[in-house]
Amino acid sequence: MRSAVLFLLSLPLAAQQPVEVVKVVSKAIERKIPLPGEFIPYQTVAIHPKVTGFVDKVQIDRGSLVKKGQLLAKLVAPELKAQRLEAEAKVQAAQSQRAEAEARLVGAQSTYEHLKAASETPGVIAGNELVLAEKTVDAERAKVKAVEGFIEAAKASVDAVKDMENYLEVTAPFDGVITERNVHPGALVGPAGGANGTGMFQLEQNSRLRLVVAVPEVDVSGIAMGVHVPFTVPAYPGQTFLGTVARVPHSMDAKTRSMAVELDVANPRMQLAPGMYPTILWPVRRARPALLVPPTAIVTTTERTFVIRVRDGAVEWVNVTRGTPAGDLVEVYGPLSAGDAVVRRASDELREGARVSVKAS
Repeated sequence: MRSAVLFLLSLPLAAQQPVEVVKVVSKAIERKIPLPGEFIPYQTVAIHPKVTGFVDKVQIDRGSLVKKGQLLAKLVAPELKAQRLEAEAKVQAAQSQRAEAEARLVGAQSTYEHLKAASETPGVIAGNELVLAEKTVDAERAKVKAVEGFIEAAKASVDAVKDMENYLEVTAPFDGVITERNVHPGALVGPAGGANGTGMFQLEQNSRLRLVVAVPEVDVSGIAMGVHVPFTVPAYPGQTFLGTVARVPHSMDAKTRSMAVELDVANPRMQLAPGMYPTILWPVRRARPALLVPPTAIVTTTERTFVIRVRDGAVEWVNVTRGTPAGDLVEVYGPLSAGDAVVRRASDELREGARVSVKAS
């Protein structure tokens, strides 16, 4: 036994295993992931009339392109005409009353002036008569002012009815396309939308669209305002469109764990339409630079995933989590630092703690 031990000690030390190493790279990476989206109109409104009336004429139909202020439909409301005529009659009656009141005021003023002139001769008239005449003038002047106030109120009533009559013309609140027409001549409509509660028309602004994208929670950190994002739609295979990140709600959907980000999409040729489901190539940016290694440097066993770091000539197994590919490298997460030396072609046969020598590459 002693001779065997002496024999082993007399053997030369085994040469250290040579390994080829690479440096862990740290850099910002960007990748694109396909995400589903949905188009919605930039503006949409159900158009209701401001007054109740019967539809007389409809100037447009489904699919009509309209401009802001364009006439869509005309209504008739006979009771409004009757109210206007009544208000105008009150104005005329009040103006007649004002003429009479002004005539009485002129008469009272004339009587007062004559009495005042006569009172300059002592004893011609009693002093009380002059006072009464002056009071009569004040009373008639007050009546004229009262009638003028009534006239102004009557004119305001006429203007109010005329404004209501102007509402019988239903116009477009903005440029857009009529996507629904729910009325025909003879229909009774009103501010509440009639019996079925729907509007007369549905107007959408589709020359500019909102593209809503549900961005997963893990990727929201890379959202940047104003970024141009490409997308495709099944209706135009092989064609790529662009949208601009315009609105970020900064709120997560608790059910889907995603954030509904809105992109603005110009649609001057009306190729795109609300309800389409495009595929967005969403750019994913990390807040911090990623650590990258060659895929051959990652070892995966039934128990763990790791890379083999070489430090001071000794082997260390460092547990990592594999990320996404970035060209010829792979992103990894773990207790590594940029510049660490890891074995290029790693294997679990290279046991932890083994001594190695770095082979020139």
